[in-house]
Amino acid sequence: MKVTLLGTGSPEAHVSRASSGYLVEAGDDTLLLDCGGGVFDRLLQSGRTPGDVTHLLFSHLHSDHMMDYARLVHARWDAGADNLGVWGPAPLAEVTRRYFGPDGALSFDLVARTELPQSKRVWQERGGALPRPWPEPRVTELRPPSAVNGNGWTIRAIEVQHAQPYLTCLGFRIEAGGKSVVYAGDSGHSPELEALIKDADLLIHWCYRLSHESVPDPDFAATSPGHLETAGLAERAGVKHLVLTHWRVQHDKEVVLNSVCNEVAACYSGRFSIAQDLAEIVP
Repeated sequence: MKVTLLGTGSPEAHVSRASSGYLVEAGDDTLLLDCGGGVFDRLLQSGRTPGDVTHLLFSHLHSDHMMDYARLVHARWDAGADNLGVWGPAPLAEVTRRYFGPDGALSFDLVARTELPQSKRVWQERGGALPRPWPEPRVTELRPPSAVNGNGWTIRAIEVQHAQPYLTCLGFRIEAGGKSVVYAGDSGHSPELEALIKDADLLIHWCYRLSHESVPDPDFAATSPGHLETAGLAERAGVKHLVLTHWRVQHDKEVVLNSVCNEVAACYSGRFSIAQDLAEIVP
């Protein structure tokens, strides 16, 4: 397996970080985990095309994890690629319909592109056949715990605590070639998450707040663990490589990141990395 960090930021606008998106090459497939704002451009900058993505999986439906969903699907369709397989929690099917359905947000664009004579000619000149169908992502809504099986890889999905009851939120464990990668999504800690990450070769975990920062209430602390809590979790679970991601602008300063590295090293014995856009990791 190889992992490319496409987006390592948060919902906040950041010149150096796109929102959440992680590319995993496993077996014969290329899996994209989340597709937040800016991830589409990072995909191109990594040397891939939209058609290279074979599977798209959403951890949850916050905008910073799915803002570029429509852009990816539309670009694949415009290039003549097959309909993309997409997995994630409900109401993913309804979100998709509201983008690409007969009365969806993109319906006006799609009518023009499939009915205008000039557009039809351009499509035929590019090798397309008429009538031109609309994009239709193949959506599977996951009800955790569940699994997705591919060619030489498997994914286990569990529910993690983040934005319930408004959004169902998932964590994923991908296994291929004797290696394991866990993408925790935006996750609070739980016995179920600790079991999911047990002995993982790579754990990608969000770090929306730092451990020494005050929190407004216990619920916020429980669903948004700090860097030291996550380092301790990784140490207990025997994780070999911990990557902290989802960095906020206010934390993305050299002095802060250096402090995080020093503090994590004091309580975590594995390899540790601060996520950066376009970084590549081989577990």
